[in-house]
Amino acid sequence: MSGNPREYPTRPWVGIGVLVFRGADVLLVRRGRPPRMGEWSLPGGAQRLGERAEETARRELLEEAGVEVGPLELLAVVDAITPGEAGAGPRFHYTIIDFVAAWEAGEPRPGGDVTEVAWCDSARPDSFGLWPEALRVIALARRRLGLD
Repeated sequence: MSGNPREYPTRPWVGIGVLVFRGADVLLVRRGRPPRMGEWSLPGGAQRLGERAEETARRELLEEAGVEVGPLELLAVVDAITPGEAGAGPRFHYTIIDFVAAWEAGEPRPGGDVTEVAWCDSARPDSFGLWPEALRVIALARRRLGLD
C-alpha cells in the first residue's frame, strides 16, 4: 500500500467529470497519473472540501484543459472502482458526478495531471480506447443534446 490517500482509501472519493461539447465534438484528456495513467478520459478530478460540485467542474476544466464552459447540467453518476490486492479492498474508489456543458472559451491545452487534450467526434470515440463508462456517458450526452 502507498502513502497516497486515494490509493486503498478508507472511503470513496468524489470526482467531478465534465463532458465539454463544441458542436458534436467532445473534449478528451490523456491522464498523467493513476488511476488510468496514459489513458484517454473525460476531464475532471477530485472535489475539495468546502467546494461545490460545479466549482470543482469549472476549476478542473481550467487546470486540466484551459477551457471554460457555459451552464453545467447534471448528466450521470458513475462508480469507478479499481480492484486491489486480495484482502486489501479496492485500490481506487471514486464516485464520479458527470456534468455536460457547451464550450465557451479557451484553446484546449494540457495542464495539471493531463499530458494531452483532443477534440473527438462524439459519434466516433472508439479510437481513443475510452473506459466503457466514458463511452456510455458520451452516448447519454449525445441523446440529451439531440445529436442522435
